[in-house]
Amino acid sequence: MKNKYLLVTGGFGFLGRNVAKYFRELGYQVYGIGHGNWTRDQFSVFGFEGWSENDITIENIKDIGKVFDIIVHCGGSGSVAYSISNPYQDFSKTVSGTASVLEYIRLYNPLARLIYPSSPAVHGEHSDNPIEEDDPICPASPYGEFKYMAEHLCHTYSNSFGINVVILRFFSVYGEGLTKQLLWDAANKIFGSNHAIFWGGGDETRDWIHVDDAVRLIQTVADSDLPAGAVVNAGSGSATTIAVVLDLLSKELGFSGEIEFNKIVREGDPLYYWADISKAESIGWKPKIELKDGIKRYAKWFLNQKS
Repeated sequence: MKNKYLLVTGGFGFLGRNVAKYFRELGYQVYGIGHGNWTRDQFSVFGFEGWSENDITIENIKDIGKVFDIIVHCGGSGSVAYSISNPYQDFSKTVSGTASVLEYIRLYNPLARLIYPSSPAVHGEHSDNPIEEDDPICPASPYGEFKYMAEHLCHTYSNSFGINVVILRFFSVYGEGLTKQLLWDAANKIFGSNHAIFWGGGDETRDWIHVDDAVRLIQTVADSDLPAGAVVNAGSGSATTIAVVLDLLSKELGFSGEIEFNKIVREGDPLYYWADISKAESIGWKPKIELKDGIKRYAKWFLNQKS
């Protein structure tokens, strides 16, 4: 195929790195921008042809000097807790950064397809049943509110300027290399201990999608004929309680101690989150990695890091 060009914003992060590596293996010329002090040898390991260690602004993207076929905008905040303690910074990362990407496309790269990884946090609290893309929007945290603002900007630029954007609402993305969020925190608490305490009651549900399945979905969306402005859930379609996840992880790490839940629900944390993935399936995608297998892979990777 002729050279195709991909830009990954926030490429230093977990999802961005995996997107870059996957698309490079497909033959794309991959460029990245974000906060990450990498040498060429370091960023090329993840498939980047070029790396711009800069804020995500119109001029900084333009200065990369390429015209992109696909832009995957992974830049932005990824933490409910951070959005509560640093709302202005979170707004700048998520909303202002998205505005910059959209305006860059409008001015300089109007034929690009933009894929924006958003979050089901835009829905806020939800009953214990699958979340559909058109369910009510009612964020329960600044994080969810800012993600919704970014989505609204995407729709505005799509409707007003013809920007070809698809929004993917990612549920709990995990996999080897992830050094934050529940699995990483839990593995560190469990490793070498006999007692670990966790937030909540353990019966909260999440929908876990392995990063390999996540990047395949991004590619499927990039190659699809979904209309501009489409919103697609990105999950496994299965609900798993936190207690079950921790039990699976404990067994893989050889932990035989006690797991305790403090019964305290952190602000902005929903009780139930799992996805209706029928729209993703309708374009030919299905998750391949079962949670028990993905956690086994994650535990093996974690133990390798410790050794």
